[in-house]
Amino acid sequence: MSDLFTAAGLEAAAPRPLADRLRPTRLGEVVGQDHLVGPDGALTRLVRAGSIGSLVFWGPPGTGKTTVARLLAGETKLHFEQISAIFSGVADLKKLFEAARARRATGQGTLLFVDEIHRFNRAQLDAFLPVMEDGTITLVGATTENPSFELNAALLSRARVMIFRALDETAIGALLARAEALEGRPLPLDDLARASLARMADGDGRAALTLAEEVWRSAGPDEVFDLAALQDIVQRRAPIYDKAQEGHYNLISALHKTIRGSDPDAALYYLARMLDAGEDRLFIARRLVRAAVEDVGLADPQALVVCNAAKDAYDFLGSPEGELALAQATVYLATAPKSNAVYTAYKAATAAAQEHGSLPPPPTILNAPTKLMKAIGYGARYRYDHDEPDAFSGQNYWPERLARQAFYEPTGRGYEARVAERLQRWAELRRERGA
Repeated sequence: MSDLFTAAGLEAAAPRPLADRLRPTRLGEVVGQDHLVGPDGALTRLVRAGSIGSLVFWGPPGTGKTTVARLLAGETKLHFEQISAIFSGVADLKKLFEAARARRATGQGTLLFVDEIHRFNRAQLDAFLPVMEDGTITLVGATTENPSFELNAALLSRARVMIFRALDETAIGALLARAEALEGRPLPLDDLARASLARMADGDGRAALTLAEEVWRSAGPDEVFDLAALQDIVQRRAPIYDKAQEGHYNLISALHKTIRGSDPDAALYYLARMLDAGEDRLFIARRLVRAAVEDVGLADPQALVVCNAAKDAYDFLGSPEGELALAQATVYLATAPKSNAVYTAYKAATAAAQEHGSLPPPPTILNAPTKLMKAIGYGARYRYDHDEPDAFSGQNYWPERLARQAFYEPTGRGYEARVAERLQRWAELRRERGA
């Protein structure tokens, strides 16, 4: 029975999707990423040099990240392995690393492609570090999220980030022309419908080819679809962009900047455009949270609470009811007092930590769990702030070889005006107590 089933399966194998049949076989065939794989592209230069090193591919879906990784393995004579962070854990990684070590012992290198790499947690990401450093694997991770926020610094310091761009109309048009050549027939669309199909793909080459397949399947002999017919067939309409046709990243940037600029009406306009175009609602919610901590900050600490609540409300209600929570958070942020003082202070503190990261804290604020540590001064002269007047000792907490630094400078806006008053009072107490 199984033999009969297998034979029947071979005879009636499912046809390969158009996107798979049209997958490029060399880097020069990849469309829309000339800055990476063109004659003078960043990846082309690495291949030409004979060593690519570990990489992180960052960009929207359907822009060729998986394909380029596979082609790079071929160009550099590396064995290609592919996993998804969604379905893999540390045990899977250990097996892959062991196989790569065995392969390396025979002189064969391994390119490990990790899709959705941002889904791994910090411990899982740390597992890559030793095998990247000793050359067991060449890592190529793909992510749709900003690596600066989603991947740890240790991994990023060992990998080069390559940015994949959403496909523009020219690139989508080139893909459709290739599909027509492969199929040996034109897409049955008039000019307006063809342009609309390209916009429906929203920069995603795979989506464009999937839509093209739907059109070919639906068309009768000699039938040509107009715009209305196309929308009926695919049950989708093109995202409504203005004449400049900004994409995913431009619109989220516009939303963020109108919030920062305290224009609630413009912010709602860009929010509505993104929702109308089918943008991932949780992607929007994440950007609202970021705006709360980057641009409102401690001028209104409730902004972060409101944005997290909006995200939870959307998770609970779904679309379309939950979208109102996102709109409420957008208006709250746009109308809140603004401060980037914490954002600026954090960047300054990070720079100082990198410059003076080897300096130990002063012994006065270190615990002394052993007699030896107590004998050499750990914890000596520490003053418990709650026992001091005003619950403030004013003692020095900085490393002994580093003068007191000033990173955080609150504004006079919103709640931060009260924070500024407190800091000023504490500074006066330090001066009075000679701290």
